[in-house]
Parts: sequence; C-alpha cells; structure tokens
Amino acid sequence: MTARFEFDLKATDGKARTGVIKTPRGDIRTPAFMPVGTAATVKAMMPESVRSTGADILLGNTYHLMLRPTAERIDRLGGLHKFMNWERPILTDSGGFQVMSLAGLRKLTEEGVTFKSHIDGSKHELTPERSMEIQRLLGSDIVMCFDECPALPADRDRIADSMRLSMRWAKRSRDAFGDRPGHALFGIQQGGLEQDFRAESAEALREIGFEGYAIGGLAVGEGQEAMFNVLDFAPDMLPTDKPRYLMGVGKPDDIVGAVARGVDMMDCVLPSRSGRTGQAFTRNGVVNIKNARHAEDPRPLDENCSCPACTKYSRAYLHHVFRSNEMISGMLLTWHNLQYFQDIMAGMRDAISQGRFDAWQKDFHDTRAKGDIEPL
Repeated sequence: MTARFEFDLKATDGKARTGVIKTPRGDIRTPAFMPVGTAATVKAMMPESVRSTGADILLGNTYHLMLRPTAERIDRLGGLHKFMNWERPILTDSGGFQVMSLAGLRKLTEEGVTFKSHIDGSKHELTPERSMEIQRLLGSDIVMCFDECPALPADRDRIADSMRLSMRWAKRSRDAFGDRPGHALFGIQQGGLEQDFRAESAEALREIGFEGYAIGGLAVGEGQEAMFNVLDFAPDMLPTDKPRYLMGVGKPDDIVGAVARGVDMMDCVLPSRSGRTGQAFTRNGVVNIKNARHAEDPRPLDENCSCPACTKYSRAYLHHVFRSNEMISGMLLTWHNLQYFQDIMAGMRDAISQGRFDAWQKDFHDTRAKGDIEPL
C-alpha cells in the first residue's frame, strides 16, 4: 500500500500497455474497466459482488450525487467510500457531461454552467471550482477536471471554442484542486475528431500538469470507425508515464480496440444497463435471454464463465425470471456482464505481459464471430 498516487508501467506490446496505478486505497491493475456506480451504487449489485468480478475501482457521478443526496450530506456521513461500502479506489467524473446531456435550461458562460435539475427543477451552478469542491467532499481518489463536451457532429469553430474553454477550465480545476497527497487530478483532452485540436489540447494539459490524462468527447455518437481513427493518434499525444483514460467506453470490441491503441482505463454503464434489459455479453457475442429459444435450454449462458448466473442457473431459468419481471434477472445478468468485462481485462493484461496481445485479439474476435451456441 502506498501513501501516494503512482503509475507503474509494467509492459507494452505494440501500443497496448499493462501496469498498476497505486493509490492509498489499493492498486488498480491496467488495462482497467471501471463499473459505473452513478448514484453511489452499481445498479443491481452489492459492492462485494462487484469486487468479486475483479473490479479494482468504481466510478461515481458528480452531477447525480450533488443533486441527491448532495455532496455535503455524503461528507457529513463519512465520505463516499463509507457511504456506499466500497473501500477501494473511486473515480468521480466532473459533472460536465451530464450537465450538457441531462440538465434542463442550461446556460454556458466563461464562469461555468447554470442549469435546472432534471429531478426537481431546482437551479444550480457548476464551475471548475465547485466541481473540485464537490469531488473533495465526496472523497474520491481520482478527480476529473470540469470540462465541456459538445455533441458530435459539430463544426470546427464550435469544437475549437469548446476545447479552448475546457482548457481554461482545466487550469482553474488544477488551481482549485490544491495539494491533496494520495489523490489525483486527471486532465481531459478534447477536440472532437480533429487531430490539430487534439494536439493543441494535449499540449495545454501537459503544460498544466496532471496525475493522469483522459480522452474525452468520444463515444458520443460518432461511431466506432471515427472513434478508432481518433484513438490512432490521440493517446500518443499524452504522456507515456501517466495513465490514459478513455471516458464512457464501451462495448467489448470498443474496449479491446482502445487498449490496442494505448488506452489504460475505461468505464461504461453498458454491463449493468444491458443486464437489466435481458442482454448478456458472452465470449460468443451478445445473447438476448428474452428470446423464446432459451425457454427450455438447460445449458449455462456461458460454460466458460465463473459467475453465479452461469455456474448455478440455466438459460431456461434466466429466460423465465426475465419474462416474469423478477428482480433476480437483472441481478444475475448484470453480475455476468461485469464478470465478462473483467475477464476481458484480465485476459488482455496477461497477453500484454506475455507479448502475445495480437494472438489474444485474434482469438477474441474469431470466437465472437462464431456467434451463440446452436439452439437445442
């Protein structure tokens, strides 16, 4: 256990990297997938169950927690780790993306954003300084700069203005963050799909100096090909000795493609959201458990998976409880999806360490291409 925040890069294979982020609350093995605990919970999961899948770190959401139950209340109750019974590292986002995508009647200025809550219509202001204050009250281990993320597609002038505003906010976030040993502040690269803007953003962030660097403004509707085109150059613009975090990604093949391009950390609501809607990710692709073909199938969802949904229950049972709207359906399928995502990360870490990442990637894609097992 360390008293500081450090990144130890262990091995590379092509652009793919594996290492360890060391924090006072425990190590984070990279590449790392961070389950999303939006409102201080990973939906349908107990914290110890999330940990059992192999997760080293969770993500909490500044926007949602500032509105309910409020960061001040969480602070009075001992901080986010104690509040949600997760004593390992937590990363909190800045709230900027949710303000842009969820809040009503928002007004953007140089100072920050004023908006009305999507919960009760109450008026709030979020600035770089307020975002840093909220995340300090929550007690998160990794804090994200406050930024603006414009929806794509957008014209170059809009992207440039937004990126430069985010860089000014990044400097204000750094100043407001202060000296917090054991905690880390990550800068967020913006610039849309434009290589020159991405380079300008990376240079500005490096000049300010951060403990880690995120690639923002992707997975916002641009499509995988466009995202990968950006990832072909964007991670290379960031320091090699600091963690690189791709925000809001994603599907299994998005994650593998991002790691192949030099990304160390990712997060997404997909495993839990898909689990609640009857969708399971397996080594053989996506399975929709609601389909009638599973109604009398005694086989497991994935015979190679160690999660309870696969080791203790049949496809027929999972189909039944989903069709019956039983809560255990979302619980079991979410557990399975989180296990599968963590198994992918563990597989990549091992493959990179052993210098066989290309072979691992080929097997991953070939197995998924086969599709689900044949119906009985």
